[in-house]
Amino acid sequence: MGKGGSLSDGVMKKIVLSYTYVAIWIFLSFTVIVYNKYILDKKMYNWPFPISLTMIHMSFCATLAILLVRIFKLVEPVSMSRDVYFSSVVPIGALYSLSLWLSNSAYIYLSVSFIQMLKALMPVAVYSIGVLLKKESYKNDTMFNMLSISLGVGVAAYGEARFDTWGVILQLGAVAFEATRLVMIQILLTSKGISLNPITSLYYVAPCCFVFLSIPWILVEYPILKQTSTFQFDFVIFGTNSLCAFALNLAVFLLVGKTSALTMNVAGVVKDWLLIAFSWSVIKDTVTPINLFGYGLAFLGVAYYNHSKLQALKAKEAQKKVSQPDEETGRLLEDREGDGSGKRNDNQN
Repeated sequence: MGKGGSLSDGVMKKIVLSYTYVAIWIFLSFTVIVYNKYILDKKMYNWPFPISLTMIHMSFCATLAILLVRIFKLVEPVSMSRDVYFSSVVPIGALYSLSLWLSNSAYIYLSVSFIQMLKALMPVAVYSIGVLLKKESYKNDTMFNMLSISLGVGVAAYGEARFDTWGVILQLGAVAFEATRLVMIQILLTSKGISLNPITSLYYVAPCCFVFLSIPWILVEYPILKQTSTFQFDFVIFGTNSLCAFALNLAVFLLVGKTSALTMNVAGVVKDWLLIAFSWSVIKDTVTPINLFGYGLAFLGVAYYNHSKLQALKAKEAQKKVSQPDEETGRLLEDREGDGSGKRNDNQN
């Protein structure tokens, strides 16, 4: 009974911790999305400068990461040569800056609910780019699943009451750049055995993002901000917003590190439904029945994709378990053969 009780207690503890990590990530992701919408929307805080907002996030995150790595030494920096940094981290930083810039820009033109529906295309983009760059193998059933997700998002877009072509282009661009970044992380970093946690990731990537974003900022937003002499930097609004963005990066590491990337994908679907409900009930965005029907189709496609990934992971783990006894048997046979040859040599001597 004691052993059984302790085992069940241990399992329960793991389940409670997993749900806690999921809840923290959903809350912070939810907060950052709604907070960014509040700052950028012309009907709310009315500060429509997405590049500036992203640069504030990056400078805040970079400063905190440098303090934690260099000053407080809470995290060890990753051993990385100059060549690896420029060939791997810089391209990833460029893609990340473009993704953040375009996704934040979309909040000016589109509702929170519709943006979440468009984000359902992320598995489609990741799989398609993975196939193009030969990181994923093409499968007819997977491509059919991707087409069903795309169809669902298309129906949701058809039913959107506040459809804005420029906003949709911005969000689809953000999805494309983010998907490319995820695939490039596998190609450029994972293949070289380099793994970055959120703090070391921000330590290396955030300054790079800041530099890339400064170019369009000087050309696009700086002249407008210069003319707006009445603007006063609100340290409370932008400070708390940046702190939430930094905390979200840590929550991603916590969720993926303590559970799995698949859990994060499933939690992301739950978060999307919560944001759609919040957008409709609190922000008073219009959510049409066609919107919900289309996103429902996309949701089923994403759920099936996650299920397929889970089955593939289970099959991989089962194969590992089967191969381990075979490896052990092979070692035993080698040892016996070694002993036998040793004895034969002794007899010959």
